[in-house]
Amino acid sequence: MRVVVAEDSALLRDGLTHLLQRRGHQVVAAVSDADSLLAAVAAEPPDVAVIDVRMPPTYTDEGLRAALAIRRDHPAVAILVLSQYVETHYATQLLAGPAAGVGYLLKDRVADVSDFVAAVHRVASGEIVLDPDVVSQVIGASRRTVGLATLTERERHVLALMAEGRSNTAIAGSLHLSYASVEKYVTSIFAKLLLPPSPADHRRVLAVLRYLGSPGGG
Repeated sequence: MRVVVAEDSALLRDGLTHLLQRRGHQVVAAVSDADSLLAAVAAEPPDVAVIDVRMPPTYTDEGLRAALAIRRDHPAVAILVLSQYVETHYATQLLAGPAAGVGYLLKDRVADVSDFVAAVHRVASGEIVLDPDVVSQVIGASRRTVGLATLTERERHVLALMAEGRSNTAIAGSLHLSYASVEKYVTSIFAKLLLPPSPADHRRVLAVLRYLGSPGGG
């Protein structure tokens, strides 16, 4: 894959670059601020952009605002936010955008190099990859989303695990259910969220985005 890395820490930026290169990927740009990130993506759109949240000049939310701009202007570029912080407002906007291919991981909770590289692959293939803490914080701001009030507690658990990128098999293992039971819960979730089968839409992604969407619909 072709990757852009945006990280203000020179040590971490260099480490991410060498890690990805050792795994056979091409790092087409490694930058330290949001303006350089946007310029690099515009000049040569990568497959994935790995982005820190807090970068110069204010070290607040430059990375996430740049991520939103990339999603708007270069929708084919997958986004993986890698940060120490959960910026709920911008994270909700990022996750409520079109399609998939987006992830948000917390640096302190990425315990294994292989897990990080796998997350890069997953967002590049169109999946949603979220740290459980990100899920819980964004969900906390989204309880009034239309359709969610009808879900049972078990269905909410299943949907929360879907939002973490878990497969039905992984959900079954986590909740100690049979695979068939998980399939029934997922089907019920789709029905309650008014997501009928459609060849043009991925219902699993749409359900997660509905769950993580802001009360106003993002």
